[in-house]
Amino acid sequence: MAVKKISMACDHGGYDLKEDLKAYLTDKGYEIIDEGCFSKESVDYPDFAIKTAEDVVSGKVDRGIVICTTGIGVSITANKVKGIRCALCHNEHTARMTRLHNDTNVLALGAAEVSVTIARIIADIFLETEFSGEEKHARRIRKMMALEENN
Repeated sequence: MAVKKISMACDHGGYDLKEDLKAYLTDKGYEIIDEGCFSKESVDYPDFAIKTAEDVVSGKVDRGIVICTTGIGVSITANKVKGIRCALCHNEHTARMTRLHNDTNVLALGAAEVSVTIARIIADIFLETEFSGEEKHARRIRKMMALEENN
C-alpha cells in the first residue's frame, strides 16, 4: 500500500516538530490532515491525538503521526482507539521494526527526545516501510488485536 494521506496531531510541546514534519512531508507529496493543535498555547494532548487515531481507523487517511514532548501521552491515547497500533519510536531501527513486525498505523514522536533530522528520518521509514507479511508476525498481531475484543 502506498501511503498518500497522513493525519497529524500534537500538543503544545510537539507543535514546532509537527509544523516542520508537515511542511517536509507535504514537500514530498503527501496529503496532510492537520488535527491540531495550532499554537504553542497549552492544551491537552488527548483532545488531538484521538482525532488522528480516529482518522486512521475510519480510513480517512492511510497512517497517522502524533507528537507531544515525550511521545508517551499521545501514544497511550492513540492506542486506546480500537484498531490502532501506535508505536513510540526514537530511532531508525524502531521505526523500521514497528512497520515490518507490528504493521503499526500510527507513529508517536517525542519532540524533546528526537532532533528534527532524526524525526524526518523516522517518519520516512515509517511511511515507506511495508509490513513484512510473515505469518509469525501476522499471528502475533492477531493475538494483540484480539485483546481489544476481550476488554
